[in-house]
Amino acid sequence: MVEVENSIQKYSAYKDSGVEWLGDIPEHWEVKKFKFVLNQSKGLTITKQNLITDGVFCVNYGEIHSKYGFGLDTTKHKLKCVDEEYLITDSNSLLNKGDFVFADTSEDIEGSGNFTHLRSSDKTFAGYHTIIARPKIEIKSLFLAFVFDSTSFRNQIRKRVKGVKVYSITQSVLKETTVWIPPQKEQTAIAQFLDDKTTKIDEAITIKKRQISLLKERKQILIHKAVTQGLNPTIKLKDSGVEWIGEIPEHWEVKKLKYIINGRLRYGANESGIDYDINLPRYVRITDFGMDGKLSENNKLSLSWKNGGDYLLRDGDILFARSGATVGKTYQFKTSMSVEKDYCYAGYLIKAETNEGIISSDFLYLYTNSELFNKWKDSIFIKATIENIGADKYSQLFVIVPPIKEQKEILLKYHTDSQKIETAIGLKQQEIGKLKEYKSSLINSAVTGKIKVF
Repeated sequence: MVEVENSIQKYSAYKDSGVEWLGDIPEHWEVKKFKFVLNQSKGLTITKQNLITDGVFCVNYGEIHSKYGFGLDTTKHKLKCVDEEYLITDSNSLLNKGDFVFADTSEDIEGSGNFTHLRSSDKTFAGYHTIIARPKIEIKSLFLAFVFDSTSFRNQIRKRVKGVKVYSITQSVLKETTVWIPPQKEQTAIAQFLDDKTTKIDEAITIKKRQISLLKERKQILIHKAVTQGLNPTIKLKDSGVEWIGEIPEHWEVKKLKYIINGRLRYGANESGIDYDINLPRYVRITDFGMDGKLSENNKLSLSWKNGGDYLLRDGDILFARSGATVGKTYQFKTSMSVEKDYCYAGYLIKAETNEGIISSDFLYLYTNSELFNKWKDSIFIKATIENIGADKYSQLFVIVPPIKEQKEILLKYHTDSQKIETAIGLKQQEIGKLKEYKSSLINSAVTGKIKVF
């Protein structure tokens, strides 16, 4: 932020804003409460079941959090719709161009205050879990959008929201926040400056994300070669006997999962008796595994279960998600992840303990991260009426099984090659992080008058 401020001129005179987290602002700017600048109302009282393909556009809190945060243009962005009858029954939830829509809940503190503002003229409703904020004074909506996106404004919301797992952003929270208002000419100049700069930053971020996607594709190619071909690209192949697998090296085998594990696939413990006790086994859920597959130590729930030993995790256990949004995903438990000595697993996870004389846990986990495994899941879902893969279906999974010695050689080569890709991905992610930090710093500096941009 210092670099940003030093590279651009400042205003000639400043004054104390009277707001601790805002500090000094240009002397001629105004400071007002949110409630004196914008009127508030609620979005439609509907559910996902009310959304249809054709009708009147409708933006819900999910799109605000994940897709169309900051700005929404219905000529570019694809939205679900609601029936036209809402134009008659719920016209108060219909948006005007320039209106703001805040998500009224967030799963994390950072997402508290996420919003979008309508930049197009098509009829559009604010949907479920949203708050509409409509300017009641003459103000440039794009400038106000950058104010709402600034850390100085967002920190006000984060300080006021309440919740533990879900944070609630109410009209009461919003109305008591503070906004700052330059003259109209300056609003326009600041908005145009930031629109240009942030667009270029976003384009640079998009390029780096594409580069990461290409690197991940390269990693998938490595995985596919490792589990279907091994180390010898010229080795003689044979038909695996499974259509979606195709050919494999002639000395490899294909076995059903139930024949390469110790015992049977086991469901985890129910959600009863969940508390925290340092002397009891830690209760591991899907949400405890990060995007990188590593186990988080943030959740400290324990299983108060007399037979907890039946659900203990052991080094190398593979966990399959059986239902919900994560259905079909797999996780590998390693004792190196563990800070506490005992871990149990949740009821919507299914555990497979590999027979290390037949297949390495690491090789099975690699296999379940391959495109072959995705093909198998797709074939299951075609036949299933709901997205649910139970132990009966997982037990029938066909797994490619090279000789155990060869598995270890394949894994060694794979980890060496994949580490180079992971390093490259990590560097790209760091670059994206720095661009996002710069963008945030630039927005905050410009909208609070710490720098003069015209």
